Order: sequence, then structure tokens, then C-alpha cells
Amino acid sequence: MRVLIVEDEPLIAEVVARALEREALRVEIVADGDAALCAVRAEAYDLIVLDLMLPGRDGIEVCREIRRGDGKTPIIMLTARDSLEEKVLGLDSGADDYVTKPFELEELLARVRSLLRRANPSSSACLAFGGLDLDGNSREARWEGRLIPLTDTEFRLLEHLMRRAGEVSRRRELLEQVWGYTFDPGSNVVDVFIRRLRHKLGAAGRAAGMTGPALHHAAPPRLPRIETVRGIGYRLSS
Repeated sequence: MRVLIVEDEPLIAEVVARALEREALRVEIVADGDAALCAVRAEAYDLIVLDLMLPGRDGIEVCREIRRGDGKTPIIMLTARDSLEEKVLGLDSGADDYVTKPFELEELLARVRSLLRRANPSSSACLAFGGLDLDGNSREARWEGRLIPLTDTEFRLLEHLMRRAGEVSRRRELLEQVWGYTFDPGSNVVDVFIRRLRHKLGAAGRAAGMTGPALHHAAPPRLPRIETVRGIGYRLSS
């Protein structure tokens, strides 16, 4: 498997690269945003470790640009900023996870292993709920036949909610089952990804509404919704 490290601090890049190589991963290092985008356009990577603070294009801009052409490759963002706003901005730009500098190398490796496992799942069954279809083999989601573009993490989150449709999924359960290990309980990563899922599902529903009523003079089918169960978690309902 191939990993791209985008880091302008040579010592950090070298330490991370050596650790990943001990995991039997092939590693390439670039030091700025433009070089990262050139590398991604030229080669396919199984995972990207992306620093937030880069010369030229910063990690947020690079992540957004990558996501415009690639919705699947897992991205871990490294940030020296510990503020909630910066973490949310990184996740909203398309990152799957973040690690705050200074970090423990073993923690970063655990997150890398988790993302690589999730990005290369074994075949799973198809799921359907209220016009929403999830294909575990192609890793595609569709609403009334319309493709919904999802990152791997968004797909896994929706898959878990669909498997438990009508039941409440607690935040800690989602953290363990979707992200593969226990986050800091204070992390808001679940809430950020729920918001992203709602946005994409809503966009699909609005697109269906633009064609459905005009052609059939009837209301479009109702899109399943992700409900917030205050203080507990989330539930997918029809």
C-alpha cells in the first residue's frame, strides 16, 4: 500500500515515514501543497497524511482540492492548532481524521491502520431503507437511483445507521464501530460527519424534488432523515 506524507518539517516527515515503512507501507514525501496535488494527480495512494500548515496552499485548500476529484482516499490531517474550530474546519474540508501536534507516534499509526482497514473492506451485503440503497461491494449510496457521493467514512457511518435503522446509535458506539477505536469522548467528529451526511442526503432529496413533481405532479418520495436524540446519539428514521 502507498502512503503520501505532505509535511514541510523534514524531521517530522522522516520520523513518520520510517514508522510507516516499518508497517510495510510504501511512502512518498512532499513538502508543500502544490507538490501534493501534483503527486495525487499522477499516482494513486491508499492514504494521505496531510499537514494543515503548509507553505503556499495550506492543508485545508489541498484537502478540498483532492476531494473535488477523489472522494475515497482516506486523509489524516496533522494540525498544531488544538482549537475546536480548526478541527471542524479540517473535517469539513474532507479529512477523515485529525491528529494534533505534538502527537504520539503509536496513536498516529493506530489511526493509519484503522483507516486502511476501513478503506479495504471485505464485500458486504446491500442495504435498503425507504428508497435509500447502499451497495457494500461497489461502496456506493443511491437515493431513488440517484448517486450520492460519499467519502469512505461517510459511507461507513451511513451503513451503520442503516443497519440499525429506527434504533438509536450512541456516539461512543459510532466512534468505535465507524472509526475503529475509541476517540476522546469530548471529540465532536461524529457530529461533524452527521452534519455532512445530512447535507449530502438533503442535496439528493432536493435534486429528486426538482424532477419528481414537475414530471409526475406528485410529491417526491420522502427521504429518510437522521434524527438527533439529545444527549444520546442519532437515529435513521423514515
